[in-house]
Amino acid sequence: MRRFKENMDRFYNRLDKRWSALSISKQRQYTFYFFVGYLTLTAVVIVKIWYDTRQSKNEMVIEYIKNPVLKKNESTARLQDTLTTIFKHLNYERK
Repeated sequence: MRRFKENMDRFYNRLDKRWSALSISKQRQYTFYFFVGYLTLTAVVIVKIWYDTRQSKNEMVIEYIKNPVLKKNESTARLQDTLTTIFKHLNYERK
């Protein structure tokens, strides 16, 4: 974990040095591009949510929850504990 942290620190230091080496105008330009990209992505998500809510019907369908145990096709015989059954048979054999 320590080695990972040291590698990440070195990576961030290299990025910081590269960022500082850029001119102020380039830094502003990159920051502006990142902001425009973020703003565009946010606008697309908001429009998509608005479109989805306009298209959906304003009806809520309520269905009952189906029991998954009832869906299984198992025998209707009552399941017994096999360990108890084995011990009972052993007791009966000894008598």
